[in-house]
Amino acid sequence: MNIPAKCLSGISMLLLLTSPASALEYKLAQPEQSVVTFGFTLMGAPLEGTFRKFATELYFDPAKLAKAQARIEVNVASIDTGSNEGNEEVVGKKWFNAKDYPTATFVSTGLKALGGNRYQATGKLSIKGKTLDVAAPVTFQSEGTRGTFDGTFSIKRLDYMIGEGEWTDVSSVANEVQIKFHVVVNASPARK
Repeated sequence: MNIPAKCLSGISMLLLLTSPASALEYKLAQPEQSVVTFGFTLMGAPLEGTFRKFATELYFDPAKLAKAQARIEVNVASIDTGSNEGNEEVVGKKWFNAKDYPTATFVSTGLKALGGNRYQATGKLSIKGKTLDVAAPVTFQSEGTRGTFDGTFSIKRLDYMIGEGEWTDVSSVANEVQIKFHVVVNASPARK
């Protein structure tokens, strides 16, 4: 079978653009399409909230996992718990103390492939002056030059002194908080 060179060239270009191993670096975060949310339990009722302002810096090339990097910096005063009263309370000194600690930061320390589009991200999470190790399962999906990272992990709020004084009572506000993130990125051609 004889396939014209022009067709082979077109097929090669199509495979290059659609292959997950194509030479693309995902590093241009799209904050208006990304979101950081959290789930918590108040008086036995599950609730959700979000952080409206955060900045993301990352580098991800599926072919160069050892070079993967991520930094997410959340403006804690941008919290939305679903009520104005709740928002005012949690930025105060007993909770996030946004005046003295305006940001919560995650900095990656590693990324391990788990197969398919699944990864295990490890890193340091700093909240209210305390830094602890965290690990999060992450999925990565790509379509053309657009990629999305989705992950979930849990923290214990008292480990970071979030909720001091009377708020250390975990029967009113549970200690476990689930953090979810959806980060949208655009890719550029990989550097050689």
